[in-house]
Amino acid sequence: MNKSREIKTAILILGCIVIFIFGFNYLKGSSLLDDSKIVSSLYPDVEGLVIGANVTINGLNVGKVRKIDFDENYDKIKVTFSLRSDLNFSNQSIAQLYEAGLIGGKAIAILPVYDQGNEVSTGDVLPSNIKPGLTELVNQQIAPLQDKIEGLLTSADSLFAGVSNVMNYQTQTNLKLVLEGLAESVTNVAELTKNMNRVVVQNEKNFKGTLGNLEATSKNLSQLSDSLAQMPLGATIANFEQTSSDLQKILSRLNNGEGSAGKLLNDEELYHKLLGSSAALEALLTDLKANPKNYVHFSLFGRKANTTRPKE
Repeated sequence: MNKSREIKTAILILGCIVIFIFGFNYLKGSSLLDDSKIVSSLYPDVEGLVIGANVTINGLNVGKVRKIDFDENYDKIKVTFSLRSDLNFSNQSIAQLYEAGLIGGKAIAILPVYDQGNEVSTGDVLPSNIKPGLTELVNQQIAPLQDKIEGLLTSADSLFAGVSNVMNYQTQTNLKLVLEGLAESVTNVAELTKNMNRVVVQNEKNFKGTLGNLEATSKNLSQLSDSLAQMPLGATIANFEQTSSDLQKILSRLNNGEGSAGKLLNDEELYHKLLGSSAALEALLTDLKANPKNYVHFSLFGRKANTTRPKE
């Protein structure tokens, strides 16, 4: 009876030990009965990656991370993980470390290659890379912005320092005077606007009358334009051209000495004869005025006039 109880106790203890070992390995991401392929990859930094993290292909879980430690040279981190035994992609496939979520830590995604190298097997070291996470992308975007903000703050600080140096007491006083003058100018402009509005209101009737006169004048001008358009300007211009042509012919005949007027204008001998006749006529008139008795004779008693002409 006692031996049976001891055997049961030993079996129970062994069972507990076996369950503990299986459970411990399961929590570590491994199993004693698992026939998965064990491969590894090297990374410069694995911050956020823990043992038991998922290994996926296109989002499908195909393994677990089993070990994280330094490599032989202690310059990179060696991550050992398991893969399902039925996977047959190339050992040149890339093991990409990526951020599984904001609070989900990191995981490894296999980017399978099927046409290069040999089929992956236990002990292979896969090529690796690290996919930038959301935090790293945000940091990459914020870093240039931070530099710009720092430069802007530095420029603003320099500007304020320069303004502080310029804005001494005298400058502040002058600026106040300028602002006061500006305020007074604004007040004057407002007063001028009110006066102009008052003038416009007072002379609104005159403005309307002026506009009416302008409208009437415009109508009259329009009517005058219509009248001018209806006038026989073509016939008038033709008559004017004919008159101009006749006048040109007359002037041409005068210049050529044709007719009495042409001869009078162009015959120099006739001019001298007329000039001599004019001189003789003038002498005759002068003598007539001086000695009228020599030219006019009359008598009340019928005396015979002396016909003897005095000597000159």
